[in-house]
Amino acid sequence: MSVPTLRVYNTLSRSLEVFEPQEPGKVRLYVCGMTTYDYCHIGHARAMLSFDLVVRYLRWRGFEVTYVRNYTDVDDKIIDRAAELGEDPLALSDRFCRALDDDLAAMGLVLPEVQPKVSQHVPHILAITQQLVDKGHAYAAGGDVYFSVQSFPTYGKLSGKKVDELIAGERVEVRDTKRHPADFALWKGAKPGEIAWESPWGPGRPGWHIECSAMAMEYLGETFDIHGGGIDLVFPHHENEIAQSECANGHGPYARYWMHNGHLTILASSAEEADESGFVKMSKSLGNSLTIRAIMEQVPAEVLRLLYMESHYRSPLPFSAERLAEATGSLDRLYVAKEQAEELSARPIGDKPEVIAKELGDDGQALYTLAKGFRARFQAAMDQDFNSAQVVGDLFELSRAINRLANDKRAKKRAEPLMRLALEAFSISAQVLGIGGANPADFFEELKHKRLKALGLAVETVEAKLNERAQARADKDWARADAVRAELEALGVLVMDTATGARWRMRVG
Repeated sequence: MSVPTLRVYNTLSRSLEVFEPQEPGKVRLYVCGMTTYDYCHIGHARAMLSFDLVVRYLRWRGFEVTYVRNYTDVDDKIIDRAAELGEDPLALSDRFCRALDDDLAAMGLVLPEVQPKVSQHVPHILAITQQLVDKGHAYAAGGDVYFSVQSFPTYGKLSGKKVDELIAGERVEVRDTKRHPADFALWKGAKPGEIAWESPWGPGRPGWHIECSAMAMEYLGETFDIHGGGIDLVFPHHENEIAQSECANGHGPYARYWMHNGHLTILASSAEEADESGFVKMSKSLGNSLTIRAIMEQVPAEVLRLLYMESHYRSPLPFSAERLAEATGSLDRLYVAKEQAEELSARPIGDKPEVIAKELGDDGQALYTLAKGFRARFQAAMDQDFNSAQVVGDLFELSRAINRLANDKRAKKRAEPLMRLALEAFSISAQVLGIGGANPADFFEELKHKRLKALGLAVETVEAKLNERAQARADKDWARADAVRAELEALGVLVMDTATGARWRMRVG
């Protein structure tokens, strides 16, 4: 029996390629992290969630993964923000690094093995810069050091851009001291009052691109398997990383597979900046960003995970309040199905699921087929460039099958083997997508409190109404009980009467 093949889209070759790590069974992966001068917005979170998915799946597949994601804690934006706030740049950056850690932990991201900071790697950055100067790939000019793009014949191989066609101003920094408009800074001479380190060229700080090369090679070696980041980093950042790294090392490749996630977009405020569907990239510079924290005030963090996983990681992802509400409703329905499955699998009956499937008719057979084949379909989808969208669709089809069978009276006593099989699919989803792993009651409780807060309602108000309804039912005042139930439903509160009393949760969508 042949081993299934994992394929990934490599931006460098612009094609799907069979994934074969440099060292069998082991994967070394570097992802560009955040420039920490503010709270993380949900556009940044998409990049981090995309590669969280990649790391989780590679590990599920049996690979030993060394995952490195950096913090850019030295940058013009940090210096400018620190000056604006009257704060030390490194202290400001450290504050937002810790805030980012909290946000990503709340979203359930796996921790990288290493999370290096630029400020801790300046000696290595200086060593690589000196190598490039010594080899004739870089030159000093007025306290700055620039990489000469014309010294690297294959410059542009990642982005498809040609050196002769690059002009200053289009994502290319304009400086009179540069020999070519596309030459980029490896080292920036310090301006008065700026954070600086000593160097052979005078006090200064690292350029943006050299930082990632230094940190990636420090922990993963001169050649590693996967380099990831947002699609906007292809040029100039990743193009420049390749050039400086392969020139410093004297060989290539620097990274063997280049993976890039699509933008998260939001409804544009003006037609000039919009794409054909009226959306524009989410960006702090455009003033249209929403922080992870702001979204998690409204909904459980897992809703964001689902929103991201519903689209392929390379596709643009349009974000709106409507899509967030749809994802919230979808996740709510998923947990309703999981709760049903858990309740119906509580009492083992000892029969095989295929036997019970035949006994319970078409709905039993449908659930058995979906649950039994979930693992194989999951791997087939994920092996095709991490197609989480297909997996999410399959998971929701499974949840609908659970709900259909749960409505069959025979299922109350006989569905346990089928429901147990279905719950294995939830376990796989939780391990890799980070979706469906919570206790349903905990999910409903968190959603309940966040919905109540958004609506300006107190739990005590709802509980008082429920007590009023319970008393009406005890008094056999059915008209009053129904009226109170209608009042609660008007507030978005759904009441479920059970053998142990009334339960309630918030209506979603």
